Amino acid sequence: MPKPVPIGTRGEAETTVELRHTLTAWRDHLPPVYSTPYMIGLMEAAGYNALEPFLEGDEVSVGTTIHIKHRAPAVVGMKIKAEATLEDFDGRFYTFRVSAHNGHEVIGYGTISRAIVSKSKFEEKQRARMAPSASARS
Repeated sequence: MPKPVPIGTRGEAETTVELRHTLTAWRDHLPPVYSTPYMIGLMEAAGYNALEPFLEGDEVSVGTTIHIKHRAPAVVGMKIKAEATLEDFDGRFYTFRVSAHNGHEVIGYGTISRAIVSKSKFEEKQRARMAPSASARS
């Protein structure tokens, strides 16, 4: 069982936008602005960082739900800071209010949820899912 995580626990993550983080890297006819998947990844990292001090043994946190709005651009060279604040825990899922800022304005916001799992048990379940079933071999 994970250690209790107080409501209000915060985490942050930062990056500097590089060309590889932009829409242009995905499709060269698109503008060179920070892509939504990278922004969401940074928000997830902020949530992970918030929970990390509470993890024990082989525990890790994994993302489970994403509700995000991407509202403003960021260009190559801008520093992006994501913040996550724990606002709810329902017995299994930790829900964070998240935002990302480009140094001038909030570029995205919303909520993400994460769960704490045993890495070894999680990997064991994944291996079992990948193994061919006995009925499929007969």
